[in-house]
Amino acid sequence: MTQHPLDPLDTDEFRSVTDILAAAHGVGPGWRYCSIEMAEPSKPELSAFESNGTVPPRRALVTLLESARNATHKAVVSLTDGRVESFEHIPGVQANFTVDEFEECDRVLRAHPDVVAALARRGITDLDLVFMDTWTYGAAVAPPEYADRRLGWSDTWLRSEPGANPYAHPVSGLHCVIDVNTMELLRIEDSFDGPDGAIDPPEVMGEYVPSLIPERVRAQSRREPLKPLEITQPEGPSFTLDGNLLQWQNWSLRVGFNHREGMTLHTVTHRDGDRERSVAHRMSFAEMMVPYRDHCEDHYRRTAFDIGEWGLGFMTTSLELGCDCLGEIRYLDATLHDSAGEPYTITNAICIHEEDDAVLWKHVDHDAGAEVRRMRRLTVSFHVTVANYEYLVYWRFYQDGNIQCEVRATGIMVTTPIAPGAEHPHGTLVDERTYAPFHQHFLVARLDLDVDGTDNTVVMSETEAEPMGPDNPYGLSLVQRNTPLRTELQGRQDMNWASQRAWKVVNPNTVNGLGTHPAYKLVPGDAIPAMFDPASPIFARAEVIGHTLWVTPNRADERWPAGEFVNQSAADTGLGAWTKADRPIENTDVVLWYVFGVHHITRPEDWPVMPADTVSFWLKPFGFFDRNPSLDVAPSPGGRCHG
Repeated sequence: MTQHPLDPLDTDEFRSVTDILAAAHGVGPGWRYCSIEMAEPSKPELSAFESNGTVPPRRALVTLLESARNATHKAVVSLTDGRVESFEHIPGVQANFTVDEFEECDRVLRAHPDVVAALARRGITDLDLVFMDTWTYGAAVAPPEYADRRLGWSDTWLRSEPGANPYAHPVSGLHCVIDVNTMELLRIEDSFDGPDGAIDPPEVMGEYVPSLIPERVRAQSRREPLKPLEITQPEGPSFTLDGNLLQWQNWSLRVGFNHREGMTLHTVTHRDGDRERSVAHRMSFAEMMVPYRDHCEDHYRRTAFDIGEWGLGFMTTSLELGCDCLGEIRYLDATLHDSAGEPYTITNAICIHEEDDAVLWKHVDHDAGAEVRRMRRLTVSFHVTVANYEYLVYWRFYQDGNIQCEVRATGIMVTTPIAPGAEHPHGTLVDERTYAPFHQHFLVARLDLDVDGTDNTVVMSETEAEPMGPDNPYGLSLVQRNTPLRTELQGRQDMNWASQRAWKVVNPNTVNGLGTHPAYKLVPGDAIPAMFDPASPIFARAEVIGHTLWVTPNRADERWPAGEFVNQSAADTGLGAWTKADRPIENTDVVLWYVFGVHHITRPEDWPVMPADTVSFWLKPFGFFDRNPSLDVAPSPGGRCHG
């Protein structure tokens, strides 16, 4: 395989980055590599590569932490030339946390004599059963006296036995504040010494592994086992995978991966007759903001930015660990690095497979009989584990030109014990004297669509009922109102169920066979309201959640909707700042930022492990084709339809 300019960095390239920076700037012990990723080539560079084979320079973007000085640096490293192109100190910001820091905090805190003593006062002496879960801070809730430090705060959890679920048993009211650069325990916040003392832990059933579930619980349900369901493709899958190039049923795309976004999709095209037509240049998730809507001592600091503070790539789990995909599977590995810059491989990080999805189209004619086509879809997915939660991300491509993005949230809820008879107005009782706080999961999809080319206009599309009158005597008539969005402030859009508002990405520079402009329609789903006072310091860090859709002109340096450095941030330096310029967005290269997610009003049925909560949105062709593009799908052989 020949390396493509969009292929992610490989093991040798990661090592070259660290070698070059060590030689040029002495980066080594005392430094952390918070992130290394490929600097993606521009659209003109990719076009030149595709047309005449001109290979763009290969570069890496690097974020570094000089721990001794608590200093964040950004570097650009040319892998083509073997040199550092730029090396810049970025004052007043904190780089993303790393998995290494998370693990080191756990070890340091569990071994600290003050923490050991605090646990002992609660009767906890087996430190092997204790887990310290370190979270990041926002500036609004961080201790002001430590504002100049790289900070973490910890939850404390206790397993009932080795291998048991730690999240079943929170040690409520015990939190540590730690300097993550020096691994110095700055203070312990301990309700044990407070006026109400520590809450006696309730007896809960928080286990989900079959061997650990008590017999009294298992006896309540005796579900009959299912008969085997075999999904086979004796001739193999219908897609082809050449390196990171994936092709299936007129679709073509490249699969990428990086530390922050996890899986990324590039150069998505659809073959229409003898034309290869562009649909999207790049699609990914750019931020995930999870505020816990409970101001109690255990939860008020939980305002996670899972992408910006940690990174979906770093949290991606291998799909060889369980039955995550079913059928004839092909996998892609992912290569990342630890905080020393040493590369490692996530085996089977990305799953690619086909799925049957019931009927694609059908009609039964009284004389001619039935014509039925079954729907097949191509699914490209990856899974991440962010502490207690799992997020399962699926991009699905359909034979009729549709694209669906689906996210499933599962895993284990955070809970808190309460005293007998105590209220819990900001959560739901899920076990004995145990409640799970309400919270929200805001997901931001970054959609760089190029519908038949780079210059597009986003149109707000709404349906209205015409008033009754002489021309509409029965009140039946509906009309469509299509409003072009011309500037960024107009591009701040909100969900409107009453008008069935959606947004079309239109190419005004070309026409289809019907004389109208081709488009792809963003069909919103699972948009949730922010429900924050505009003056809230939490909302100030993520203004992006205040609107369902944002539209901006495409800029290479505008990738992160709440800003590049959200760890310990006080204000949004992303969309909330960029769009104040109110730049033109008509008939230009645009990016759509779609905000959706899970409004999690917790349930007893979500405990002790949460059935997947599914949210999604669609991209649907609207005049992109002249007619149903799946007319040529072949009927299924009759012998395979009836058993």
